[in-house]
Amino acid sequence: MEHRKIMALGKSSKVVSLPKEWLRINQLGQGSTVTVHVQGDGSLVIYPVSEKSDEVKRIELSVRENESVESITRKVIGAYLDGYSHIVLSSEDIFTVGQQTAIRAIIRRLYMMVINSEAKRIELETLIDESKASVSSCVERMHLITYSMFRDTIKSLRDWDSNLVNSVISLEDDVDQLTYLVLRILRSAAIKPSLANELKLDPLDCLDYQTLVHWVERTADNVINIAECLKYMIEGGLKLPVEAKSILLNAAEIAFESYDKAVDCYLHLDVEPTNGVIDKQSEIRNLYMEITPLPRFSETYDTSVLTNIVTIRENIMKISDLAADIAELTIDRAYKVHGSLR
Repeated sequence: MEHRKIMALGKSSKVVSLPKEWLRINQLGQGSTVTVHVQGDGSLVIYPVSEKSDEVKRIELSVRENESVESITRKVIGAYLDGYSHIVLSSEDIFTVGQQTAIRAIIRRLYMMVINSEAKRIELETLIDESKASVSSCVERMHLITYSMFRDTIKSLRDWDSNLVNSVISLEDDVDQLTYLVLRILRSAAIKPSLANELKLDPLDCLDYQTLVHWVERTADNVINIAECLKYMIEGGLKLPVEAKSILLNAAEIAFESYDKAVDCYLHLDVEPTNGVIDKQSEIRNLYMEITPLPRFSETYDTSVLTNIVTIRENIMKISDLAADIAELTIDRAYKVHGSLR
């Protein structure tokens, strides 16, 4: 840490010199422009003004002949999240059908497109400009999709509707796509102060939004787990015990309301309802205990039905826990923004 004196420049202006090493790293010199941002605690942050560059961040990934589709998928996602806009996949041998299918499947979950494809080489390019993105809008879109998935899952549980269940499952890729996009933006903003400044994000914003995105995505995963259980049972001609169905519906509706309210509180920084969201957990835990360990259903229903009841119950409980976590994150964020709660 360096200490520098404030010096007078003329009769009214005051100046402080900038570290030589910082100027070198950011390629700044006499006549360059910087942005000065006043923080909530009174400190100043100085950003180099971002220069619009035609240079594209590029990476080439090698793919082994027998490399698994899971490994290829992880490579592409990793490069995408690290901000690469041009990803080249090359193989010493011809890509297998499975590998090509996996590559095209993953780009559907990312904002990318194939710009060149050969037997041994596939080039991918992103379709986004991070500086023009809105993290809050992307997160809100994620929430709206998850909200609709959860709402329709509850309706399919009530009406035993297989078409609605299949519709819910088909939306999983939309949530994943937005998840990867927001995480890419946040990671880029964390290492590029100029981008963070353009997006009006500070380091704590990046951390909070990253946590929120993971929790919304996990909520969507839990909803998908419930939907897949319902799909299996409906298409298999299985039925839920009437009492178990009633309890699961009640618990799901409480969890649904809690999740929706928790995210809405975060997005609008509305702290007042958050304690109610957290307190709702006890209601779901009481309902949870009413079908634990399912003794009264075991005589008339086979193991498959009981297994799916347990899976649905566990995922509803997890969604309730995530709603409480989001509510607590909102309270933490309110302290950060306002310094105190009224």
